[in-house]
Amino acid sequence: MAAFTRKTDGVEFGLEDGLAILAPHAMTVLARVGSEFGGVITYTDLSEETKQMGGLTTSMGLRNWIGKLLGKVVHDANLAGLPPVTSLVVHIHDGMVGEGYSEVLAVAGEEPVEDPLEREKHAAAARLACYRYFGAEVPEGAQPMLTAKLTASIARQRTRAPLRAAVTCDSCFMELPATGICSCS
Repeated sequence: MAAFTRKTDGVEFGLEDGLAILAPHAMTVLARVGSEFGGVITYTDLSEETKQMGGLTTSMGLRNWIGKLLGKVVHDANLAGLPPVTSLVVHIHDGMVGEGYSEVLAVAGEEPVEDPLEREKHAAAARLACYRYFGAEVPEGAQPMLTAKLTASIARQRTRAPLRAAVTCDSCFMELPATGICSCS
């Protein structure tokens, strides 16, 4: 079964051949994104731009191939001496890199980062390296920064009222209602 089809003539490609066609286009898109300070791109937008540039279509779900493409890009970028360009690819809903970011760490010979926030901090440093490498106008003294979407999410979490600890009845051990009076009394 073909993974990708060329739009112009209907020629079909397997997964590996399709990814080989798309990887250079993904690199081009990521270089463009990295040339703008603070630039990031979602997985969906990267897939659409890359397929458009490569002249390919697919009926496969994004989750079934985008990670493999980014894995190839990680290795290609490393061989070319580029910074971790896949740090520029984030989820639309939270602005975070995906689990596949662990491939960046593996290729660099680093230990996996299990804590999501620590992984995001690593990705932020990698993004800053990308901005500098691709010629973005990086402000003097710029520091690695989390994506705007993730930063906003963290700020919202900090402003929420903390949950109160459940208070239980000394007799029946059920949680007390807001009145503080148990119905077993």
